[in-house]
Amino acid sequence: MIILVMGVSGSGKTTIGQLLAESLHCEFRDADSFHSPENIDKMRQGISLNDLDRIPWLLAMQQAIQHWLQENQNVVLACSALKASYRQYLLINDERVKLVYLKGSFELIQKRLQDRHNHFMSEKLLQSQFDTLEEPTDAILVDVFESPKEILQNIIMTLEI
Repeated sequence: MIILVMGVSGSGKTTIGQLLAESLHCEFRDADSFHSPENIDKMRQGISLNDLDRIPWLLAMQQAIQHWLQENQNVVLACSALKASYRQYLLINDERVKLVYLKGSFELIQKRLQDRHNHFMSEKLLQSQFDTLEEPTDAILVDVFESPKEILQNIIMTLEI
């Protein structure tokens, strides 16, 4: 099974994804590692990526997901996946790919980003992420106001693993 943990930057994708992978004894991967150096440079400069910038990133993750499914690997992938069109690249097998949406208010997530250091995604890009976000209707919805432990328990309960 592939569990795609999505949300805007600062919603807790990496933290929750790592906890979930550890709890399920499976691999954790972060979508940031699929970005090109050019995309990372742009984001470091506070420049939002456009859809053309994202296509190679999405295709690289799609190939990885296909490989993991072929190899029957269980992987938790943390990825913003803000638009429905982006998720179409990633949700390639409805039965074995599950979507978890970490939802939070702008204010809460802005505070988290202000407290975060050493990450290329700046707080300045948060509004553009919320503007881009197309909330999924087919996901496990989790409020990020809760503690990581409570979020993890909610996800595992909902997945019925």
